Formats: sequence, structure tokens, C-alpha cells
Amino acid sequence: MTDLRGRLAHVYWLAGGTGAGKSTISRRLADRFGLRRYDTDAAMGDHNARSSPHETPYLQDFLAMDMDERWANRSPDVMLDTFHWFRGEAFGLIVEDLLSLPVEPVVVEGFRLLPELVEPLLADRRQAVWLLPTPAFQRAAFTERGSLWTIAGRTSRPERALSNLLERDRMFTERVAGETERLGLTGVAVDIGRTEDESVDRIAKLFGLA
Repeated sequence: MTDLRGRLAHVYWLAGGTGAGKSTISRRLADRFGLRRYDTDAAMGDHNARSSPHETPYLQDFLAMDMDERWANRSPDVMLDTFHWFRGEAFGLIVEDLLSLPVEPVVVEGFRLLPELVEPLLADRRQAVWLLPTPAFQRAAFTERGSLWTIAGRTSRPERALSNLLERDRMFTERVAGETERLGLTGVAVDIGRTEDESVDRIAKLFGLA
């Protein structure tokens, strides 16, 4: 683990709840400070393909479900506890990808960067920040992107599915907030009213970039 910390000392970790603005902030940080950017969401398909079934049981169960089974027919609690990315499945492939990149400053972003998985890899704890969006901010962000109904609209009960998804995401953010506090890591509340520029400036300072 000590060796891994050293080999990943150039990595800045930007994580947290869905809809928190991680992608936008990471792009602007990359542009401003000349960082490489690694998007864990974009790697999901590749990681699905590279994962071995016996190492990703929750992923295999998820892939076997139809859209109603995934999002409409189960409670938010069950959805939270069984979602493969929230269980840390294939996190090792993120680390593998980062180790394969040139050794230069990189900002890695995504909700898959769970505090308990990232913390052992930190040579400098300032280089990890978790964004914690309020439910109102999340819903507003999904609405602005036009993605509020992207998943729920593909089920036979879209209203129910959307309610489940939003509640699952709220509980996930709450869980991440608890883990960052327990581990002494940096969590940043994200709510309506803060401008994009203010958020970028704040994260840059927390990372020690500015």
C-alpha cells in the first residue's frame, strides 16, 4: 500500500454524490492547471467487460435484471445496498488504469471513488475531495442536463422509478458524508446558490492548486 501511495501521489481525487458537478469542475480544473483528466463514468463499459464474474457478483445480478427490476420494483434501500458501483466492484480497475497513465498530475472524478477505497491510497490527504449535493441541487442538476427522466422513463412506472432513484442517491450522498467524516477526509456541501466559478475556486484551494 505504501508503494501504491507513492505511485499515485500525482493523482487528485474528486468524488461524491451523483449530480454534484464533478465532471464540470474536473474539466475546468484540468484546463486551468494543465491536468490530465480521468472520468470513471466513461470507463464503466470497459470495466464491465474487463471484470471477471466471480469478482463482481452485484454487477452480474444487475445485468440480469430488466429496467423495472432495477429501478421500479425494489426499494431505494435495496437499490443502494446492491448497486455494484456503490459496493466498490471493479475499483481495482480504476487504480490499474491510473497506474498505466503517464506519471503527470491527473484529476480523477466520479461517484465510484468511495472514501474507504480512496483513503488508503492517499499520500497527501488534501488531494481528495468529496462533493455532497443536497437533494434540491441534485434534482435541479438533472433537470438542467435534461437527464432527469433518462433512466426512469425507460421503465413501466417512471414516477415510481424516479422517486426511487432520487431517494437512493440522497442516501448514497448521506453515506458518503458519514464516511468522509469518519475517516477525517474532506467533504464539501453543494447547494443551489453557489456559482460554478466559486465551486471551482474552492476545490482548487482545497487541492492546494491555487
